[in-house]
Amino acid sequence: MIEFNQKEIDFLESLEEARIATSHKNIPHVKPVSFIFHENNILVATDYNTRTFSNIKDNPKIGIVIDIYQSGNHKAICIQGKVEIVENGSEFKKYYDIFHKKFEWVREDPWDENEAPFLKIIPNNKVSWGLK
Repeated sequence: MIEFNQKEIDFLESLEEARIATSHKNIPHVKPVSFIFHENNILVATDYNTRTFSNIKDNPKIGIVIDIYQSGNHKAICIQGKVEIVENGSEFKKYYDIFHKKFEWVREDPWDENEAPFLKIIPNNKVSWGLK
């Protein structure tokens, strides 16, 4: 299991936007997402009818970049890992409550179990820079 140091944890907990990369038929697909860092994993909400979801169903490997770009002072964490899809049950409810508390867009457009899943990204590699 990949462990994050305190500076990385603080950085991950301070941001809410990232870019995830999946692939289909060796064609990369990258998109911005909202995320939560929770219990050493990255959580992302998605919809069933997205390219991201269909890619994950075919290939659960994923990359995610969380960064702040400032010329000469770039800060980032790049993570590679595998995805577990969480659609219902107590784990879904726990993640939903965290998202509901943090994001206005969730409170404005709520959903229930089996309506939109969470992608639980389990890191197996990471690199970070610029975190002082």
